[in-house]
Amino acid sequence: MAKDLDWANLPFGYMETTKSFVANYKNGAWDEGTLTSNHSITISECAGVLQYAQTCFEGLKAYTTADGKIVTFRPDLNADRMKDSCERLEMPVFPKDRWIKAVIDTIKANIEWVPPFGSGATLYIRPYMFGSSAVIGVKPADEYQFRILVTPVGPYFKGGVKPITVRLSDLDRAAPHGTGDIKAGLNYAMSLYNIVDAHKKGFAENMYTDPATHTYIEETGGANILFVTKDGKLVTPKSNSILPSITRRSLVQVARDYLHMEVEERQVNKNELKDFVEVGLCGTAAVISPIGCIDDHGTKINVPSGMDEIGPVLKKLRETLTGIQMGEIKAPEGWVYEIK
Repeated sequence: MAKDLDWANLPFGYMETTKSFVANYKNGAWDEGTLTSNHSITISECAGVLQYAQTCFEGLKAYTTADGKIVTFRPDLNADRMKDSCERLEMPVFPKDRWIKAVIDTIKANIEWVPPFGSGATLYIRPYMFGSSAVIGVKPADEYQFRILVTPVGPYFKGGVKPITVRLSDLDRAAPHGTGDIKAGLNYAMSLYNIVDAHKKGFAENMYTDPATHTYIEETGGANILFVTKDGKLVTPKSNSILPSITRRSLVQVARDYLHMEVEERQVNKNELKDFVEVGLCGTAAVISPIGCIDDHGTKINVPSGMDEIGPVLKKLRETLTGIQMGEIKAPEGWVYEIK
């Protein structure tokens, strides 16, 4: 039975729920892991995560479908991406089968916190790992915690999906050959100053170019970017310093297989921005956030789809993917995991 909450008016924020999952890595091995109602963490003041930012995380959701099932979406890809993050940060990998089971078990333990179908709300799932043992020299920690918290979140867009204004950034979110393609906490720390500055100046997000040449469009501080050409192609930037968004990968497949669109994954020169008819950001939280205006150092590039509503191609893409997630459209094999 779902909790008695005002689901449609929940913030996109943290709320303590019934259970979290925790597993500890010590003496070269993971323990069995357990569900816990203790939502606090006690670690050394010299823990690796506090000294050298040795941490990574993931984000996915659980939903109630149109026919009343509770499901989650492609957790296997989140497990794969966390494996890549852990390996790059010299952290132990939590085994994939156990990772997926821990996510499902945590959803089951918080089943009453999964919002009802049609509310616009979802259960946000945050798996994360950090170095927990004391480290004073610059080296990896010896001990780690893998944890999963869940929290119900309201609709990302209150009052409907409206296009946003973004700016081209002079700062970088990642270094060439750095950690831009993994979901490390340090990447997000690097973007905080810039996003606060953007908000102060009236922009919703920063659009970053490639850190080596500042010529090609990459992503924003927290989302991949989608472009639609005049002849109806979907274009996504290609770079080894972009985080491989699971939502973007899913939208690309939906575009090809469901909407029969041509898709190009390639470098996108910033000089091309004026030529696209629709632009959007994609990620777990909002699925697609349309962009209506790109500010290039005072020069405004107004996207033809406008500032009033999402363009027709991105709208169809968004509706198709959310339809798959909510059980209204048949999903590709293996995309939807039912919580039984």
